Amino acid sequence: MVAETSQTLDRGLKVLALLADASDGMSVPDIATALGVNRTVVYRILATLEQHGLVRRDESGRTKLGLGALQLARRAHPLVRDAAVPCLRRLAEETGATAHLTIVDGLEALVVAVAEPTWTDYHVAYRVGSRHALDAGAAGLAILAARRVLAGLDMPRSYVYAPGDGRHTVPGIAAAVPDLAAVESSVGIVSLGNLDTERLGRRVAEAAAELSDELGGVRVSAA
Repeated sequence: MVAETSQTLDRGLKVLALLADASDGMSVPDIATALGVNRTVVYRILATLEQHGLVRRDESGRTKLGLGALQLARRAHPLVRDAAVPCLRRLAEETGATAHLTIVDGLEALVVAVAEPTWTDYHVAYRVGSRHALDAGAAGLAILAARRVLAGLDMPRSYVYAPGDGRHTVPGIAAAVPDLAAVESSVGIVSLGNLDTERLGRRVAEAAAELSDELGGVRVSAA
């Protein structure tokens, strides 16, 4: 028996998904077209979401995600972190490199989970809570690359490699976790030595996809 669903709730969730991908916000006509409904329906949905702080209107009248949506995203961080631990442990053991989960926190990349290999003589000690600019290191660069893809500015890349600067960063490979619009994140590895970029890049990308599957990641289509 097919479970009953709420059409209004479904449309509201689709609106949030649309806005999550629209950094400049969307107009009511744009949302109505994307959903295939009239503007009256959109106004009602937006009014309800606005009451809960999930959306807001800017000075030009365009609708953007509100602080309520950001608060929900922050509450999802522990869920993503806990789900990532088994995945990171497997990745660290298979690659012999330190594996990590990194999320976006404002303008920075924040490390929220780390797993170190147990069989290597030495490896990178990476501290949970470490922060760095998004454009410094593979973890942040993978997230920025995913943003460009969503904006239609670049072709999809399965992983990103960063050689490190020899002082503040070390060689690393990372892949954005796909289909988790609420929590921008990446899975990656870092090492003191050279990395087999092609082989390990594929494995890192697989780990990012595994985490997305574990969390039931799915991109909601508008129609």
